[in-house]
Amino acid sequence: MTETNPNATPPASLADAAGQWQLDPIGTTIELRTKAMWGLAKVRGRFNAVEGSGVVGEDAAVSGTIVFDAKSIDTKNNKRDTHLRSGDFFEVDKYPTFTYSATGATPTEDGKLKVTGSLTIRDQSRPLELLVTATQPAPGRAILTAEAQIDRRQWGMTWAKMGAGVINQIVVVAQFTRS
Repeated sequence: MTETNPNATPPASLADAAGQWQLDPIGTTIELRTKAMWGLAKVRGRFNAVEGSGVVGEDAAVSGTIVFDAKSIDTKNNKRDTHLRSGDFFEVDKYPTFTYSATGATPTEDGKLKVTGSLTIRDQSRPLELLVTATQPAPGRAILTAEAQIDRRQWGMTWAKMGAGVINQIVVVAQFTRS
């Protein structure tokens, strides 16, 4: 995963982050964590970010997207990766990308952001609220870190032989630069 700068500071407010932001795909990681074999085996996989952007308005309104490549899943096991790309899971030949679309953000008392939006997988969009930690390691640069648990059955991925977990954890560390 991308390392965060321990000296990075959170933005004082959303208004301080007003402007257009572009995702840095190279500096962004998207990780999938789940359990297999009746919960005995932990599985981790990574996806590549394709593109993304965001806008923070002067009024602190927030919107944005992150698109990631479903074909890029890498769990360090070719047989498993091929299965994940199949119709049992991501069906990448028909649905090559996943998209998270943010529609708003509200600061929380503990200095984080509650981001509202939706996650689209296999052309099905479902609401997904994220608790995001935002830091600014340098002027014009922001790192957003979020974790979420999703139930993959909501997107029609019900295959669960040998105790495969249907509740999966997604961890995103997204780097943005002000454009």
